[in-house]
Amino acid sequence: MDIEDRVANLENEYARVVDELADPTVYADQKRFKELSRRHKELEVIVTTNRELKAVAADLQAAAELAEIAGPEDLPSVETEIESLLQRQSKLEEQMEFALLPRDANDGKNVIVEIRGAEGGEEANLFAKDLFDMYIRFADRMGWKWEVIGSDPSERGGFNEVTLLVKGDDAWRRLKHEAGPHRVQRVPVTESQGRIHTSSATVTVLPEADEVDVVLDPNDLRIDVYRSTGPGGQSVNTTDSAVRITHLPTGIVVAMQDEKSQIQNRAKALQVLRARLLKAEQDRQAEALSSTRRSQVGGGGRSEKIRTYNFKENRVTDHRIGLTLYRLDRILMGELDEISDALLLNERARQLAADAG
Repeated sequence: MDIEDRVANLENEYARVVDELADPTVYADQKRFKELSRRHKELEVIVTTNRELKAVAADLQAAAELAEIAGPEDLPSVETEIESLLQRQSKLEEQMEFALLPRDANDGKNVIVEIRGAEGGEEANLFAKDLFDMYIRFADRMGWKWEVIGSDPSERGGFNEVTLLVKGDDAWRRLKHEAGPHRVQRVPVTESQGRIHTSSATVTVLPEADEVDVVLDPNDLRIDVYRSTGPGGQSVNTTDSAVRITHLPTGIVVAMQDEKSQIQNRAKALQVLRARLLKAEQDRQAEALSSTRRSQVGGGGRSEKIRTYNFKENRVTDHRIGLTLYRLDRILMGELDEISDALLLNERARQLAADAG
């Protein structure tokens, strides 16, 4: 099937989706309504781009006909118009090419970001805090909404672990590339000799799962309650408000203690548990596909360091795409745009290569 036939079929699908969304009974089925709304947004880009391409093609034809009869005084302006239309046509064709690529099933979903200190003791926990600050500043720059849904502060002001919920139309598309181990090279505040240490923190990025995406059987859950604790293990609450949920079939454990209410902590723990189970199932399905079809950037394992932050050189290097920038200070202030854009372009290039193959 050529591109014209594909676009024609998608335009027909778009018309059907619009009709179905206009049906009041669809609102009763929230899962179906969300699916239709998401599909409408995807198809609208294709339909709009195709209409613009047709309009540009018509303008080009008219300009070409005008060029044949234009006199010496008018010809330069007509040729300039033709050049402008050709550039516009090229950009629209590129936009259409991207829009026709297979979509990530998680696009448009809210995102759960888990950041943990890894190798390096307390310095790793402090670096986890730096990454946390970087992501919330990036979220603010992008106009996303975010909230902390769980945290485990460390003794020196870092995080053993912190969990964010990020809401934004393109939050998943950009943040999914942040998943993996991040390495930092700097002189720790605890280092008296001025030696540079290497530490790391891990970032896990999960699509938020709706209840209809992951159905939890209460018989599969072990729920424990206990008193919340702060840095160093001291009790910060006099009631058993903290909640730990174990999913028995998989062994996945989620603990929440930020809220004073046991009910709220339980709801947040279930929210994270659903996200982890959804991602685990998606990873299992992706593993069954050929390596060229996998969605992970670079196709590397989690043991790889995806990015290095070198404070002495004010340098950030993303190892998956070989990008090095000498403005670590600005990137930590949330200016992740250039890295994020480069990762998106790399993803698109790999998708095009796989599609062509």
